[in-house]
Amino acid sequence: MIDMRSIRQLSASHGVFTGDILLTALNLLGVNSPGGARRARAEVTLDDAPPDAFLIIIPMNRIDSPFTLDADGVLSLGRDRIGRASVPAHDDAIGGYFRKSGQVLTLNPNSRSRCTGCAFCPNTLEAASDPRLRDVKTLHELLDALALESSREDSLDAVAEVTVSTGCYEQEDRAIQFLEDTREVLTQRGMQAQLGFLTSVLRTDAAFRRISERVGQLLLFVTLECFSRRDLLLKSTKASLLPEETSDLMRRARTAGLQPTYNYIVGLDGLEYLPRLAELDREAEIFPNYQIYQSHNTLMDRIRAPQAETIEYYLKARRIIERYWETRQLRPESWRNYRPLWYYTFGSEALTGPRI
Repeated sequence: MIDMRSIRQLSASHGVFTGDILLTALNLLGVNSPGGARRARAEVTLDDAPPDAFLIIIPMNRIDSPFTLDADGVLSLGRDRIGRASVPAHDDAIGGYFRKSGQVLTLNPNSRSRCTGCAFCPNTLEAASDPRLRDVKTLHELLDALALESSREDSLDAVAEVTVSTGCYEQEDRAIQFLEDTREVLTQRGMQAQLGFLTSVLRTDAAFRRISERVGQLLLFVTLECFSRRDLLLKSTKASLLPEETSDLMRRARTAGLQPTYNYIVGLDGLEYLPRLAELDREAEIFPNYQIYQSHNTLMDRIRAPQAETIEYYLKARRIIERYWETRQLRPESWRNYRPLWYYTFGSEALTGPRI
């Protein structure tokens, strides 16, 4: 059982700040909140750490978790208070939301909650509240709605990046068409934001050239996800991208003027697979999204790699990945990842910058 004593022991043995270990454990184990949402968003601030709030998305109905959250927002590990959390908000797949203090806008345009196929994805557990954006008109309507929801009248003027987060475009042409439509809408509204896209269907040189010419520079997050059991864990459109092809894909994308990186879920593979990330890291123009695998029920528990059931696995994974980045200046950006391995520190370095 994880408690504060074991957290401190892990901190001493692995040389990792206790705050990082606590938030890693919270992401992994979730919160014991029977009757609550399966999955929720909350801003968490730890007592014995810098006064930064992290927005994290966590399982809330894990009755075997040692973490609890009371009605007053007090977050505890066993009998020990460790911090505070905002009132959890149900994490349904909303059409869009702001990040990085309003500088980044994320869109879920293709009914993400209706996307099925990847065994580890929690979207099928949630309400399908994100209507599909079918054309330029519905894109304009979504941006108008987001602007109204914001407390700032100039909210869209501050947006420097628009990230399209979806696994539902199963054809390359459809994905490119949506990117072109999005660029058209942004241009019509006088927005010069850079576009980002999470996908595994953009693969050809022709696609990269078309995007570079018609959309502009693109942050391309290749959804690699895992190395092992891909035919069992991934939908067919993802599984068809072989891991050994990914570094070449990223290299070709960069040659065409795009900025490639990748998404990887820590906890689906054994640690012996992680050295294969080094080749991908050499091609990455942005620090990759290494996400902690989260289980929301007993069936999803079985998907996790056997050794990934312990906190030590994630601390070892941290160190393996850190070694690949020691000679490069790219570092994790907390606002990009709500299930990260890093929070306050990266190796011996303190992490700074926007958290939410």
